[in-house]
Amino acid sequence: MDYSQFLSMQQEVSLLAVILLVFLADLFTCGRLERGEACALSEANGSTCGCRFRTFFPMVLLVLHTVLNLLPWCCEGCAQVCSGKEAFGGMYQSTPMMTIVKSVLNVGTVVVFLMAGNWLKRAENRIKENEFHLLVLFTLLGMYFMISSGHFLMFFIGLELASIPMTALVAYDKQRYESAEAGAKYILMALFSSALLLYGLSLIYGAAGTLYFDALPEKVSFSWLTVLGMLLFISGMGFKISLVPFHLWTADTYEGAPTVVTGYLSVISKGAAAFVLFTVLVKIFGAVDFVGVWNEAFFWLIIASITIANLFAIRQKNLKRFMAFSAISQAGYLVLGVMDGTAQGMTALVFYLLVYMAANLGAFAVMNVVEQNCGKIGLDDYDGLYQTNPKLAFLMTLCLFSLAGIPPFAGFFSKFFIFMAAFNAGHHLLVFIALVNTVISLYYYLLIVKAMYIKKSDAPIAAFRSDCGTRLALLICLAGVILFGLAGCIYSYIDSFSYGLK
Repeated sequence: MDYSQFLSMQQEVSLLAVILLVFLADLFTCGRLERGEACALSEANGSTCGCRFRTFFPMVLLVLHTVLNLLPWCCEGCAQVCSGKEAFGGMYQSTPMMTIVKSVLNVGTVVVFLMAGNWLKRAENRIKENEFHLLVLFTLLGMYFMISSGHFLMFFIGLELASIPMTALVAYDKQRYESAEAGAKYILMALFSSALLLYGLSLIYGAAGTLYFDALPEKVSFSWLTVLGMLLFISGMGFKISLVPFHLWTADTYEGAPTVVTGYLSVISKGAAAFVLFTVLVKIFGAVDFVGVWNEAFFWLIIASITIANLFAIRQKNLKRFMAFSAISQAGYLVLGVMDGTAQGMTALVFYLLVYMAANLGAFAVMNVVEQNCGKIGLDDYDGLYQTNPKLAFLMTLCLFSLAGIPPFAGFFSKFFIFMAAFNAGHHLLVFIALVNTVISLYYYLLIVKAMYIKKSDAPIAAFRSDCGTRLALLICLAGVILFGLAGCIYSYIDSFSYGLK
């Protein structure tokens, strides 16, 4: 075996080193007793006994990992790097666009770690603080394998590596009934979706005799067997992306999971699954007959997702359930980039993911800090928030405006590019329906703004000061919401590495 092939897996090896260092740091920095009352007492006396070290060390390592692998090192005269790398007979593939998507996921994970700092210092979470970091990093590693897979076996290993630790994260607050219930629902739905996906892959393998992405286009033929396999694959991925009608787990899971985990689940895993869905369809099912079938399937999935989710979001009083249906609707817009599998669609999809990550994690950061300080998560609880916490209300408003697609925020440009890609592919009716639904989404996002600025409350949320990690996370999200829409070079840079059927 040629072990030098591992050098082609630069991002994965780097992340694995981060996981190993975090594990060793947790093993040697603090004992079990120090993590409990003794640690709390020592912090009160000015000593950290390694507790702050355990909080910031994983984040610092992840930041270093992100900086080292942030942009694809592509230049003139570096043809092999620019065109991509392969390892293990083509089971692993790496292209500059894949590096960009992984970097987007890295930045989102750093923001989640910043959001989680204060929550992890609570007495019930202190003893399992590093378990949170390790589980998140393992899910991220699984998404890396999904994104760089060149073989369905590698893809499925990455899918399960991302899904199983995510179940533990959803059920992280195991003493809470809602969290345990959310974990049970998530793992059952994950198993069901994996079964559908595996059955689809078995049909594809039976028809083509191979699972290599590069070999499948020549061997797969348009028949009921391969079409059924493709549709089952789309159905399995629909669960991961939360497309209607595969969305029923989403609201209950989002409500029961810790708010930090809900934010991670709503953006990071969804974005990785959407990108992988795009690449698999383009690489394997790029024939004209197949494109017609999956275009028809996505046409109805997108309409159902954005319409049903928007209507159900209006009825929600719990903000986490509200954001769950918002995420389902946003998934519909995200998958618009998959239509026809064009290079423009890939660029729009990745850019939409980047902007959506900034806006959605910003909203979840506000929700998390309010919940940690006041224990409130209902829509009515936010009545009069501007009177007591004007900065948080202002930041929440900017994030919601971006999610709704109001100019001049980045969400407007991300929606414009995703609509333009679908329109140029010839899906005019679909774009019109999506535009109508954008108006509906504006209404329910403004319900939160109305609660914060206009509605009065006899007992508003008390004024409080956010922790440093949350403030830094909000600053990053605010910069993304404002700057991503103004810096056109970001979209142009992503576009320079995109690929598709045309």
